[in-house]
Amino acid sequence: MPDRLTSPTDLADPGCRPEDHGARREPVDVSGEALERASRIFRALGEPSRLRLLAFLTRGEACVSEVAEAEGDEISTVSQRLRVLRNEGLVSRRRQGKHIVYGLADQHVVDLIFNALEHASEPRNAAPREKTKGVTAYASHNSHR
Repeated sequence: MPDRLTSPTDLADPGCRPEDHGARREPVDVSGEALERASRIFRALGEPSRLRLLAFLTRGEACVSEVAEAEGDEISTVSQRLRVLRNEGLVSRRRQGKHIVYGLADQHVVDLIFNALEHASEPRNAAPREKTKGVTAYASHNSHR
């Protein structure tokens, strides 16, 4: 084998075919609009204080003052974070008497937060998980509701 690739053909032919690797999932047909929205969601999740706020809301709904007290932040700061998260569809709000309470928008968001934090807690050099173990962890996570 040569020390370096010498032509574009070398790049196009890695010496294997897709069928050499066993069954794969069908590719997801994703629109440009969906990719853009997903990118905005991940941008919103990319700030640690917003992610911490979402993790707090996995325990249940809360009003701004409850979140501010728990996080040790100003109400105006928490309100700004909630606005960003709400604009991206990650958080919903509803009136409860005199208060407006915030919660995670839906089960997809709950799963996204749990999965992101679980993945981040794994050692970086960990071996890939077995498929059944991931399914078991997901089923276990969903059974606690």
